[in-house]
Amino acid sequence: MADIDPHIRRRGSTPLPLPREVALLLQGGGALGSFQAGVYERLDLLGIDISWVAGISIGAVNAAIIAGNLPHRRISRLKKFWLTVSGGMPNVVLPEIDHIREAAHLMAAGTVATFGVPGMFRPRLWPSMLMPEGSPGAISFYDSAPLKDTLNACVDWDLLNDGPVRLSVGAVDVESGNFAYWDTRGPNGKTRIDARHIMASGALPPGLPPVEIDGRWYWDGGIVSNTPLAHVLDHQSEDMLVFQVDLFPAAGPKPQQMTDVYSRTKDIQYSSRTRQVTDQYLRLRREHRAIAALLEKLPPDLQDDPDAVRLRQCLDRGSVNIVHLIYRSRAWESGARDFEFSRATMLDHWSQGRDAVQEVMHKGDLIARNILNGKSATFDLDAPDHLKEKNA
Repeated sequence: MADIDPHIRRRGSTPLPLPREVALLLQGGGALGSFQAGVYERLDLLGIDISWVAGISIGAVNAAIIAGNLPHRRISRLKKFWLTVSGGMPNVVLPEIDHIREAAHLMAAGTVATFGVPGMFRPRLWPSMLMPEGSPGAISFYDSAPLKDTLNACVDWDLLNDGPVRLSVGAVDVESGNFAYWDTRGPNGKTRIDARHIMASGALPPGLPPVEIDGRWYWDGGIVSNTPLAHVLDHQSEDMLVFQVDLFPAAGPKPQQMTDVYSRTKDIQYSSRTRQVTDQYLRLRREHRAIAALLEKLPPDLQDDPDAVRLRQCLDRGSVNIVHLIYRSRAWESGARDFEFSRATMLDHWSQGRDAVQEVMHKGDLIARNILNGKSATFDLDAPDHLKEKNA
């Protein structure tokens, strides 16, 4: 396989031929983020080296831990973080009966709403209306200061900024409403990322306060787009394999009661951008292929025409294969699942992440053919036994 393309690599038991650029994209989703940790654990076990990790909100936290640790320490640091934030509630073994699990799930979410999450955020002592206008306490219900200490304990910031793994995290400028990305290898120069940037990416209002960086205030990037996919594709420079981890499924059943409405609304709100960006990307790739074919048919005297040269420079460089790994909600989970940080649920999400990668690798030969042939496509895990392919 390496003879076909020198930029394709293998390592150990890697089940796929790997292009030089392998990206892991992590969506926002609060407590569901342990699913992403399970995904990374399985990818690491398979010997799939990640060269670029990008995240929004809780995805930015997991991304920082991955980029900010040596390979042999990443899993232990991810476990340290998730054991810390799930430490407020014991790991109670419950029977697999939906109404019992649902009751425990809602009680755990209520506990978080009342007492906060260890190592992440805590409730403020005074109501917001009693705090000075414009102060963090006046515009948020919780204090996110504990997250800074937790991040500092789990991330080597020098390695994150100067190490081999590229990191990109996104947030929203509160005053301009514009999306901002901080990138350790950005097109306009690298950004020195620290705990503030990660906290800003996950500062979801009105629960958490905005974070100030260089005189600007930032909120959670999920307000604008809950996936870093567009940023990564906009800055692609060579063939790439992308693992896109979505914590909210786009497809789902019709709601049956009000709690279902709240849950389904979140799914649609936070998953729609992923579908939109992916569909737009495939459409553009088809257009670029048609333009490239037409340019090849130009007579020799027009090949170097300035307009033809400019048009050729606008074409995408390299192929991209996007593998979607999508979290599937349990029947007992409600719209509170993104702030239910119990130990039992965290471990369940982590296990689901590992299983999702395993299901995709059952169709690894299909993905491998695309990588070797230089084709672009997206692969959606729509059901445990069905992998749907969309070609550019």
